[in-house]
Parts: sequence; C-alpha cells; structure tokens
Amino acid sequence: MKKVIHTSGKRKTAIARGRFREGKGRIRINKRPVELYDPELARLKITEPLVLAGDIVNSIDIDVKVVGGGVMGQAEAARMVIAKGLIQWTSDMDLKEKFTQYDRTMLVGDPRRSEPKKYGGRGARARRQKSYR
Repeated sequence: MKKVIHTSGKRKTAIARGRFREGKGRIRINKRPVELYDPELARLKITEPLVLAGDIVNSIDIDVKVVGGGVMGQAEAARMVIAKGLIQWTSDMDLKEKFTQYDRTMLVGDPRRSEPKKYGGRGARARRQKSYR
C-alpha cells in the first residue's frame, strides 16, 4: 500500500486541492509542470515551500488542482497546499517551524474577504456625493 496524502488550501476565493504520493519529484499545478507555470511571480510564490523543504521533494509527486479566484490567489492557495502536505508527509516539526518563521500564511489562512457592495454608492464604503448648491 503506497502512502497518499490529500490536503487543501484557500486564499480569497481560490481553492486548491493537492495529492501527495511517492514518486520522482514531479510537481504539477492543474496538470501542468510547475516549471511551465505562468506568470513567473506566481511560479516563484508556489515554489517557495519547495525551496525551503530541500531534498525531501525529490521523492514525492505532487498534483495540485486550483479553481476560482485570480492568478495570485490561486498561487497562494497552491503554495498553502504544498506547504501543508510536506509537513503532513514528513511529520517534521522543524520544517513546520521553518515555514512559520518564513511566512505564516503558508500554513494559516488569511481570513480577509472582500466586503459586499451596499446601496447608495459605488463600492463597499464609497458613497455618492451630495452637493447643496
């Protein structure tokens, strides 16, 4: 029986689901190798936990599916999946500490969401201006 781990991560409205299994170090985001993931800034964001983890990654295949949100939201959701999954896979508290020290949002979600628009204005807080002249 091979070891398989499932994790999930969220950022704003983006939701990512990941599957970790023994392999040759292949990492795919939406069935696409992480090396070919565009834009570059998002790719760098996704690879942060991989760089911090080091050689552990070379024996694991990671498949991530991301839906919803924007480009960076998806990247951060995928990054959260990878970081959480690596910690579950290795059950290494030092690695968890390293991730937390580097950037806490890798493991803990950011609860901020966009506020709904209300009547009487263009946005959540902005109101129509009045002129009494």
